[in-house]
Amino acid sequence: MSACKTLIQAWVSSCTECNLRRLNSRTSLSSLFLPLLPPRFLSLRSPPGYVSLGVSRKQYSRCASTQLAVSEYATELPLDEQLSDEFDNKDTVEQILNKTDDVTTFMKMERRPEGESRFSDSSRWFPYLDEFRAGDAVLNSDQVLESVDSYIMESRKSRFEDAVRNRSYAVCLVVEGLSDFGNVSAVFRSADALGIQSLHVVSCNSSKRYRENRHVSMGAEKWLDIELWDSTKECFEVLKSRGYRIATTHLGMDAVSVHDMDWTCPTAIVVGNEKRGISDEALSLSDLHCSIPMKGMVDSFNVSVAAGILMYHAVCDRNSRMGSHGDLTQVESKILLAEFSLRHSRSALSIAHEYAKRKLKPTPKL
Repeated sequence: MSACKTLIQAWVSSCTECNLRRLNSRTSLSSLFLPLLPPRFLSLRSPPGYVSLGVSRKQYSRCASTQLAVSEYATELPLDEQLSDEFDNKDTVEQILNKTDDVTTFMKMERRPEGESRFSDSSRWFPYLDEFRAGDAVLNSDQVLESVDSYIMESRKSRFEDAVRNRSYAVCLVVEGLSDFGNVSAVFRSADALGIQSLHVVSCNSSKRYRENRHVSMGAEKWLDIELWDSTKECFEVLKSRGYRIATTHLGMDAVSVHDMDWTCPTAIVVGNEKRGISDEALSLSDLHCSIPMKGMVDSFNVSVAAGILMYHAVCDRNSRMGSHGDLTQVESKILLAEFSLRHSRSALSIAHEYAKRKLKPTPKL
């Protein structure tokens, strides 16, 4: 096996070097490499300036000494095909949770002021205005979608539309004092998969590193609305002003089974620290306590598992009562679709800004 691997690597290296010598400034990367290698050697998850072909970085560096401007080709590709997009985003969950300002980098459309908590035709919180500020200009969601339409593949747009159709702000999740970034990442991933768009993190401990668990979230944090809070009291006060009831997970005599709750009512689910659980402050400030029935010898779930079960049950209950978990209005859906389109790639922001300059510049007077 070792000899076979060495032989394959030598063949790849020789073929790559040979073809790079023949490469001129107009040759596409796909036409060079695709005919040479079987699919298992190709990877679209390569960082900028590095193409994964089953060869080592050292081998590639030797090949890259020829005049090959990878960035030149990347700018010519549609947003979905730019290899650098995934690696341009250096925001990890650890960085997000340790730096409050970093959270806003994910939110592109203008946020609704706290005092103005709801649309007139909606009974629950929706955070965005129909505005995107592009320099001195302001684009609405229709204009944002028009600006990036030709740069996003149809399959990707269909994925966005399906996700938005199943999104809701009526159920949100609050994680209080989690110190394990792996657990936080798992919660983010479950929330995205189940259509829970809004997450709140209270006083996260920054003593542990996230890099070891980066694969856990699978980039879900990029598509969620994450808000950070310094105190439980402040978080709960804002959530109540937005129309949420606060349901903390607790194994007390007054706890209501999750099976007996009506999840069509706007609800903020609160899960606590891995060791200490929900704080006394959170318990006293909450509107009700809920519990997950357990039949085994232990009396608790892992916090990320508990959060996943609660969110899953909430979604199932809403589906049975309402026919669908997703409940955004047509206007809200279009705004969130524009938000996803802008989050899709850093290039999308530049494209929207250029669109604003071109489309909305004043017409010169004759």
